Amino acid sequence: MTGYSVEDLHRASAAGVRAPSLHNSQPWRFRLTGGAIEILADPSRSVPVVDHDGWATRIACGAATYNARLALAAAGRPATVRLHPSPGVIARLALLGLRPPTEAERELYAAIPRRHSNRGPFWPDPVPSGIRARLIAAAGDEGGWLDLLVGTTALTGFAEIARSADRVLRRDSAYQQALASLREAVPIAAGAPLPEPSDLLPQRLFNDRRRADGQDYEPEPLIGIVGSPGDLPVDQTVAGQALQRVLLTAVAAGLETSMISQPIEVPAARGQLRRSLGRSGFPQIVVRFGYGTPGVPTPRREPAEVVRDFGPGTAGSDGPAGTEGAGAESEA
Repeated sequence: MTGYSVEDLHRASAAGVRAPSLHNSQPWRFRLTGGAIEILADPSRSVPVVDHDGWATRIACGAATYNARLALAAAGRPATVRLHPSPGVIARLALLGLRPPTEAERELYAAIPRRHSNRGPFWPDPVPSGIRARLIAAAGDEGGWLDLLVGTTALTGFAEIARSADRVLRRDSAYQQALASLREAVPIAAGAPLPEPSDLLPQRLFNDRRRADGQDYEPEPLIGIVGSPGDLPVDQTVAGQALQRVLLTAVAAGLETSMISQPIEVPAARGQLRRSLGRSGFPQIVVRFGYGTPGVPTPRREPAEVVRDFGPGTAGSDGPAGTEGAGAESEA
């Protein structure tokens, strides 16, 4: 049995680039080395003032890793995955064997092109308990966890943390300048309406249109927190894989999603959020779920920008520092 081919590399990367990333930064690269496909962080896409410790890059690359795994499994060529096997390498996918894809793999793979953040208001229709259970299970299957906030008290408490974190970030002029430089990565049509003081949750300013007078943005959103048992770099990559499986499970069930990162970006807010959950582990990203009018996809980088073919040999790692972690294996 041989390893992966250039065709497999392009299949995996085509799916990988559809993963979510903070402000659509798309901080990943893909290469073929020694018959294995590797996902690396792209330091040229990093914005240190926004992602000063690499947390958002690892979440994004973990999500891209899950998409790549899913694409290979859907093609009947599943991978064993080793996370952070060497400095600069986020994940290494080696050919496990040949087998037909499962129905679940086909369903989730088909959801990849339909998944994109929907920043518009969702309808008031509640998400059924059965779908909620599937979302929670999806995170657990990838080694992470998902806590869905239930009840007005939990939602109000989270909203206070999120708004407080947003105020801290708005007062940071360097942060706001960096954010402004990234706004062209998110088309105006993909942004939410301008926020109003009465809104429950904070919004990024990716748009310039106002909503109708007297219209609440979303009074009772379904909010979920994706987390991991630890907070090492490898744990954040695990959380990225769990996040993507949750998002694709949601899309396959007919839901729209978007992410809220302010409570994670501000350390004090993240600590407060962690304590409010009353569970072990570390929150890594917040997801908003609901039914709504389909949103607008954001543009993606061209394959030539993200793929490097190293042929049959083994290439040295060339990613950024700070991505080392204990190896972890999974299968798809």
